[in-house]
Amino acid sequence: MSGDNYFRLATMTVFLVSISIGVYYRLQARSAEKISRKPEGYVLAVALRFAGLFLWSATFGYLIYPPSVGWASLPLPPWIRCLGVVIGGASAFLMYWTLSSLGKNLTDTVVTRRDATLITHGPYRWVRHPFYLTAALLMSSVALLAANWLIGIAGLLVLTLLAIRTPTEEAHLVARFGQQYRDYMDRTGRFWPRRFK
Repeated sequence: MSGDNYFRLATMTVFLVSISIGVYYRLQARSAEKISRKPEGYVLAVALRFAGLFLWSATFGYLIYPPSVGWASLPLPPWIRCLGVVIGGASAFLMYWTLSSLGKNLTDTVVTRRDATLITHGPYRWVRHPFYLTAALLMSSVALLAANWLIGIAGLLVLTLLAIRTPTEEAHLVARFGQQYRDYMDRTGRFWPRRFK
């Protein structure tokens, strides 16, 4: 197997494992409750979906027909690309830990479910939005494995939009959980742990 085929196989493995975990927990969190996207803002919601489509397209282009994104290749040494495997493994573990901790509270918008509970265990003990850290690791992994700046830029765009959306999400969580969430904010970091206890 050639070097690039190895990295494509590793990319596909990281991608499929992570997607499988995500799909499983999204199916587990399904409910008949209709959740409005209006509070998120339609412009941001549409921009985030288009950025996600851009990222998926670039990634699938690399996996299915590498010359389609070959013009955006980076001359990364193999050892740096191999870091993508380690980061990908970490992101898959963190995705499992995050989503299994979140359980039925999982949504893909800023609005909480009617019967939502405040999760403060698992990775939520230290970080209020560990799924976004997970997404950053996953996208970094894929960009390194593919050695492709287009995938990296697409991932950065998705992460930027998620960061822009986060204050709105937190405002909804404060409205839902009140002082309990404010206290939680005081002891945890938004995307990165403040301290370990």
